[in-house]
Amino acid sequence: MPASNLFIILLSLLSFLSLPLPSLSEKCHPDDKKALLKIKKALNNPYDLISWDPKTDCCEWYVVDCDRITHHIVQLHLFASNVSGQIPAAVSELPYLELLMFHKLNLTGSVPPSITKLTHLKFLDVSWNHLSGPVPQFLSQLKNLTLLDLSFNNFTGSIPSSLSKFQNLGALHLDRNSLTGNIPESLGRFTGQAPDLYLSHNQLTGEIPRTLGDLNFTVLDFSRNKLQGDVSFLFGTNKTIQIADFSRNMLE
Repeated sequence: MPASNLFIILLSLLSFLSLPLPSLSEKCHPDDKKALLKIKKALNNPYDLISWDPKTDCCEWYVVDCDRITHHIVQLHLFASNVSGQIPAAVSELPYLELLMFHKLNLTGSVPPSITKLTHLKFLDVSWNHLSGPVPQFLSQLKNLTLLDLSFNNFTGSIPSSLSKFQNLGALHLDRNSLTGNIPESLGRFTGQAPDLYLSHNQLTGEIPRTLGDLNFTVLDFSRNKLQGDVSFLFGTNKTIQIADFSRNMLE
């Protein structure tokens, strides 16, 4: 083989080896990357997500965590950022997501029904936004939730009775909204542990359901509503309640 041909072959080989090989080095699942880029676009490409470069490994991106074994996205926690828009529908395209936090942003609109596709979700925090409309009944389909935080938004209407279907819920934050109506009796019929209930700073009326006395709550914050009646049935020697705030109501 002539020396010139050998030189060309070696030069071509060196050029090939110098090319980036994302398929060999990247851990992030390609479908998850596509979903994240859709989310970025839906949030109007905020500066805080500048590291979300399609040429890089999305497991290394800001506010994203991947599972060490499967390399699927399991956490997305964006907070206190200059973001606008609505909760992106593409969030539902991250099927292995366990934690979703959109905290203290400028999100508007409602919670999309497609979020029920996140069957592995354990933590859902969309607090401190401008979300509105009724609290969605379909949220009870997220069977694995241990935390649901919808506080500091503009939700209206009544508290859905379906929220009592959660079996693993540790805390329910509906405080600092504009919720009206009575506290549903179903909140005293959680099939699992009794979650910490935060319902303060709303416009709830009526009496606190007697069914709540059948469970052992640790935290009950119903302050700053328009509740009436008696609360003594929530206390006693066999009760485990540690924090109870019923101030700024019309209780006996």
